[in-house]
Amino acid sequence: MDTFAGLNLAPARAICYSGFREGQQPGGKYPSYAEIKEDLLLLQHHWRYLRLYDVDPHAETVLEVIAQEKLDFQIMLGAFIEAEMNNFGCPWGGGVYTEEQLELNKVANGEKMQKLIRLANQYPEIIFSLSVGNEACVDWTDHYVPVSRVIGYVKQVKAGAPQPVTFCENYVPWLHKLKPLADVVDFISIHTYPVWEYKHIHEALEYTQENYYAVATMYPKKPVVITEAGWATNSNGRGINPDHVSEESQAIYYEDLMGWVQQENILTFFFEAFDESWKGSPDPLEPEKHWGLFRMDRTPKEVMAYLKS
Repeated sequence: MDTFAGLNLAPARAICYSGFREGQQPGGKYPSYAEIKEDLLLLQHHWRYLRLYDVDPHAETVLEVIAQEKLDFQIMLGAFIEAEMNNFGCPWGGGVYTEEQLELNKVANGEKMQKLIRLANQYPEIIFSLSVGNEACVDWTDHYVPVSRVIGYVKQVKAGAPQPVTFCENYVPWLHKLKPLADVVDFISIHTYPVWEYKHIHEALEYTQENYYAVATMYPKKPVVITEAGWATNSNGRGINPDHVSEESQAIYYEDLMGWVQQENILTFFFEAFDESWKGSPDPLEPEKHWGLFRMDRTPKEVMAYLKS
């Protein structure tokens, strides 16, 4: 059987899934069983591997739906770790907490690791890998966790669950500060976003390839997975040039990226399935809200015409 390089997985398409709809958000109202079932029935025609970000009620419902409805999905399950240290360099003013809050976060993060282990053992046929955090070590994060603590979480989860363990992060920290972490994870997970780095669509694939090979070359004995790569369809100018984003550009990037990673046998999670209105600022054109291949109301964007062909 042909497998993704370094991982015992059959090649298939992968996507990041977060099912929060209008009026829903983490820590608030969560999607219902019926809403998640509707989403997964929509996604099953195009993707087999789904990435979930936290061990929250959303993830629990996703796992329940897959099990109850006997859907053919495999899950990368993450635990979203909160700040354990202040990051005064966070560009949008987040990242600074009281010492009391940081201590509470450490306790909560430890509890999340225990839940990650429990769910991994509860759904061994559905969950194929585990991530102990997301973008918690990059310079601009608002939920900074020291590398030494992330290493501890990796070791804890590896000791308690049979699935391979990783940590999902922007490609840049893997080139320097995450070298000690690379020694303990089972595979490396990188994020690459040319449009956040002011690249035009015609520079996008080459830039993503540069990001990937910079990390893969540094760690030739470790599998490298792309756990986020995507293209926004709207922007208010905050961090992304509005002239660089559109549904047409998203479709081009998706087609180019999938062509390359399929040829090179690289497991790649496109970001993301659905637009999420809870993200970022209240501005309706906030780019954080507009990465989905489907809109908030589940209608398809232009890229889906390519996917259906």
